[in-house]
Amino acid sequence: MHKFQRQFKSTQRGLSLTGLAGLGVVFALVALIGAKCFPPVTEYFTILKEVKATAHDSSLKNASVGEIRTAFGKRADVAYIKAVTAQDLEITKENDQIVITFAYTEKVPLVWKASILFEFDGSSENR
Repeated sequence: MHKFQRQFKSTQRGLSLTGLAGLGVVFALVALIGAKCFPPVTEYFTILKEVKATAHDSSLKNASVGEIRTAFGKRADVAYIKAVTAQDLEITKENDQIVITFAYTEKVPLVWKASILFEFDGSSENR
């Protein structure tokens, strides 16, 4: 019987308490980084969507730069965009099409003195 117990112990598998604690710490760090990085990334895609919608708006085809900025400002207010204002946009016309570009950085604090810096840029052109 003693031999059977020894054989059984050598084939046991699983996660130790230390391994479980380590896995929990890794999971918590990934969850923290994901939770902190999700809002800036979603805001970037919202800005990109609104910039493209403004550039492709047929009522703005012959509009001035100021009118285009005003139109984006209204869209930004509705979409609750705070990272980019209408004054941050670079508006040009290429091949009779409105092209709007933007670039900005966002610093996301994680813990203590650690942070992540995002450098976002986008354009209404299909790249």
